[in-house]
Amino acid sequence: MGNSVLRVEVKPELLRWARERSGLDAEELSQRVPRFGEWESGASLPTLRQLECFAKATRTPVGFLFLSAPPEESVPIPDFRTMENRQMGRPSPDLLETIYICQQRQEWYRAFCSSIGAEARTFVGTAKVTSSVESTAAEMRRVLRFDLEERRRMVSWTDALRRFIELADDLGVLVMVSGVVGSNTTRKLDPEEFRGFALVDSLAPLVFLNGADTKAGQMFSLAHELAHVWLGETALSNDRPVSTPRNRAEAWCNRVAAEFLVPLASLKKEYDPKADLWKEVARLKGVFKVSSLVILRRIHDAGGLTESALWKAYKSELARLLATPKSSGGDFYLTQAARVGKRFARALVSQTLEGLTLYTEAFRLLGFSKLATFEKLGDSLGVV
Repeated sequence: MGNSVLRVEVKPELLRWARERSGLDAEELSQRVPRFGEWESGASLPTLRQLECFAKATRTPVGFLFLSAPPEESVPIPDFRTMENRQMGRPSPDLLETIYICQQRQEWYRAFCSSIGAEARTFVGTAKVTSSVESTAAEMRRVLRFDLEERRRMVSWTDALRRFIELADDLGVLVMVSGVVGSNTTRKLDPEEFRGFALVDSLAPLVFLNGADTKAGQMFSLAHELAHVWLGETALSNDRPVSTPRNRAEAWCNRVAAEFLVPLASLKKEYDPKADLWKEVARLKGVFKVSSLVILRRIHDAGGLTESALWKAYKSELARLLATPKSSGGDFYLTQAARVGKRFARALVSQTLEGLTLYTEAFRLLGFSKLATFEKLGDSLGVV
């Protein structure tokens, strides 16, 4: 009696849904899973192992492929992303998984805060969309201790961004910056799909920044997402310094972010409308320690650029920034701490070492599975 290979029943429409969901075209997927075309057409059935390989290639939970019909997946938080004033389409598996991971981390940290009797963060939800943009931005600068005078003393605006993240972390905001899903470097996040999100909670407010975005974009996104924290509203955004969202809360957060980074009254005092635009942008970057993109937006707000001139200059500068080679490598443990946030990492490592959290749970939340890596991360954070 010959050996027979066990095949599994799977509906072609589910395979088609998984392919479309992944963003891979049929030809690209066929290179990874050669017999995919036969399964999608119904000409043959895959083995369980082949189906698992297909699920991995399309980043689909294998259980979804046994459903009776494709599931309706939606972003689990308020989605304010738009493209050309239209709502963005189906969320990618990478975006969904990133949100789920951050929600799990926030849930753990909230429980940790409750266990030690931590008090609620008093700044969360203190503003409204009717609140003064100038007053809210000034209050954020005061609470975060990110004043203009301190920034002026910094060497560069990238140093200011690093300090901005540290100050938000010190205040009690979990700030996570990553350009990949978890710690999987083969799954790059797309900044065109989203630039950041805020998960608002009175004990464990969390801000995630898409690390695949430019550093310039990250600085504005951090200010924007913190404005959502002040507003007390969870949100997913693809904000840009020059965008004018239709959603009232998004538009308010954009204005607060711009005012927080470069107060218009201060900009007007510093700005020389007779100077060459790009020389003035370079000079003002040094004064306010923000990116050229934010300076362009504020020159427009001050009446120095028309909207069409702003967009032309913005696109030109963005293209230049995107063409600038990014530094590679770096310290793995510093990168890992940035991905999960130092505040979160310190708490999780210390609780695990004290036996209050299982190592398996810690490894899952951190995104790796080696004890040596865990110990070195703790050492780099001064916990071990």
